[in-house]
Amino acid sequence: MNDQDNYKEINKKLWNEKTKAHVDTEFYDNKGFLAGKNSLNPVEVNLLGDIKGKKILHLQCHFGQDTLSMARLGAQTTGLDLSDQAIEIAKNLNSQLGLNSEFICSDVYDAPDSLNEQFDIVFTSYGTIGWLPDLDKWAAVINRCLKPGGKLVFVEFHPVVWMFDYDFTKFNYSYFNDGAIIETNEGTYADRKADISTKEVSWNHPLSEVFQGLIKNNMSIESFEEFDYSPYNCFNNTIEIEPNKFQIKGLQGIIPMLYAITAVKK
Repeated sequence: MNDQDNYKEINKKLWNEKTKAHVDTEFYDNKGFLAGKNSLNPVEVNLLGDIKGKKILHLQCHFGQDTLSMARLGAQTTGLDLSDQAIEIAKNLNSQLGLNSEFICSDVYDAPDSLNEQFDIVFTSYGTIGWLPDLDKWAAVINRCLKPGGKLVFVEFHPVVWMFDYDFTKFNYSYFNDGAIIETNEGTYADRKADISTKEVSWNHPLSEVFQGLIKNNMSIESFEEFDYSPYNCFNNTIEIEPNKFQIKGLQGIIPMLYAITAVKK
C-alpha cells in the first residue's frame, strides 16, 4: 500500500505524536483551560451564537478543548478525532472538569456509523480539511450528521496560506487539489523544537471544492467571511497586529488567512 492510500494510519501516528507534544505547551495553555479559560476565538463564538441546550458534534476535535468549551457554554457536545491519544486526553479533561461531553476515536468519514445520531450543529475549525482527500465525502458526513435545519459552523485557514513555503517567501504549492502532499516535517506548530519527525499526508482544497461539496450535499450556504489574520501564532515569520491577531511579516493585510462558513441543512 502506498503512502496516499495509507494516509489514515500515517496521519494517526503523526497526530498521536503531536498530541503528546501539544498537551503541556504554552500554545494550548492547558493549565489556564482547566482553570476556566474558554479556548474558542471570537470568530467561532459569534458564528455559534447561543448554544445552550444544543447538541453539537465537533469533528476533528484534537484533545477536546473547544468541545469542552462549548459544553461549558451549555451545549451537549460530542468530539470526534482520529488520534486515540487525543481522545484519551479529552476524556480525562472531561472527567477533571466534571462535564458530560462524549469523545469518540474515529475517522471523519466513519462518523455517521460511529455515532448513529443527528445534531443541531456540526462544528469544525482550524487545520482540519487539509487532512481529508475528498470534500464531497466530508460534506456528505456533515449532511448525515445534522438534523433537518441543523447548521454547520466551519472556520478554516485560507487556502492561499497553504500555497506558500513554510517561511512565506515564495509560492510552493498549488492552490488547487493536485493530489496528496507527502512530507516529513520537524517539530510542530505548538512547539517548533518538539522532537517530532513524522511523515504526513495532506491535501490542498480550493474554496470551490468546499462550496461545491456542501451545495451538492443539500447544504444551503448562510454566510461566508474572509479574514486577514490568524488568531493563532502557528506560522513562521508572524507579527502580532493586535492581541491574538497574527499576520505574516511583509504580507500584512495583503493575503487572506482565515475564512468562515455557516451552512444549513435543507
